[in-house]
Amino acid sequence: MEQENPINSVGVVTPSDFFFGTTDADALPLDSGAKLKNVNIRYEVYGTLSENKDNAILVEHALTGDAHLAGYHSINDKKPGWWDTMVGPGKPFDTNKYFIICSNIIGGCSGSTGPSSINPETGTPYHMKFPVITIGDMVRAQKRLMDHLGIEKWLCVAGGSMGGMLALQWGMEFPEYVNSVMAIATTSRISPQSIAFNWVGREAIMGDNHWQDGEYKEQPQRGLAIARMLAHITYLSDESMRKKFGRSLQNSADYSFDFDKDFKIESYLQHQGTRFVERFDANSYLYITRAIDYFDISDNAEGDLSKAFARMKHAKYLVVSFSSDWLFPSYQSRELVKALLDNGIDTTYCDIESSYGHDAFLLETETLGTLVSGFLSNCYQEGLK
Repeated sequence: MEQENPINSVGVVTPSDFFFGTTDADALPLDSGAKLKNVNIRYEVYGTLSENKDNAILVEHALTGDAHLAGYHSINDKKPGWWDTMVGPGKPFDTNKYFIICSNIIGGCSGSTGPSSINPETGTPYHMKFPVITIGDMVRAQKRLMDHLGIEKWLCVAGGSMGGMLALQWGMEFPEYVNSVMAIATTSRISPQSIAFNWVGREAIMGDNHWQDGEYKEQPQRGLAIARMLAHITYLSDESMRKKFGRSLQNSADYSFDFDKDFKIESYLQHQGTRFVERFDANSYLYITRAIDYFDISDNAEGDLSKAFARMKHAKYLVVSFSSDWLFPSYQSRELVKALLDNGIDTTYCDIESSYGHDAFLLETETLGTLVSGFLSNCYQEGLK
């Protein structure tokens, strides 16, 4: 699956597919009560699984991410995987030491089964007939992949943003299969403000005339672009926007006195929206943001976060927040840390000073990389004892 390449790069990688659920007995039960059949999970692997199978790490992607974590899909690719700065030989997720896996979540649009996949009952795309899914459903699908790969226990499950939610869900749902959890720029339960942003984004999509109740043949481009622009604002910070754009005008020295793009920040957001429409499915955006809305680790503990972690006695946790992240502010990470410590769980916490906002988990690679490298090394060495 992997070819030799330039120094510090995993090089050219080829995605793989794992297919399951061809029968009712093998279908994936969902939290909604539905069952999902004919499930595909697309994934990529980097590094080599040790003889003892004790060096496997699952890295979870964020809302609009995918399984392409590092390297390139061809020698002509200009853009590497989304966390290429962190994954590779000698990098924090060191492929000389660890076997790294990243899989697309179910409900997405990058290879794993989602709304644009074929419904085996009808022979046509699911569209809005795809069942509503949760973060727990996504993790249980990944557990099937884990079993398929013959991995008995993850050295670590790691992720940022929604990826951090998936990592926390792994620790909660399958504690006996997880040695450590790395929760970065994330939260243990989605806040009303975040639910509100997701709601407005979905309304923009469903309010687009081209959405056609989800039965579109071409993307509802305007609605999806607006949803992306709104979300992208939450990934930045006031300071980062001020430093990068200020009040700079786009094309002239004066205002246009119309409603076109006057400011560079306006042009930047439009560019982000346009690029997003080219690579992401509108219905998937609806389903994944709804799954995020429903995420609350304390749901099965009467809303008590400390009680929710009562089962977790053996895994180690690394929790990382960023000072300017207002989507998942540092206080939410501190709430998580308190709940972990209340249960005597080995927990390391760091709030990194950064002006990048929520996107800092993708950009503060030097500081974050040092934390990740040290944490993984300690977990691995302890496992060898």
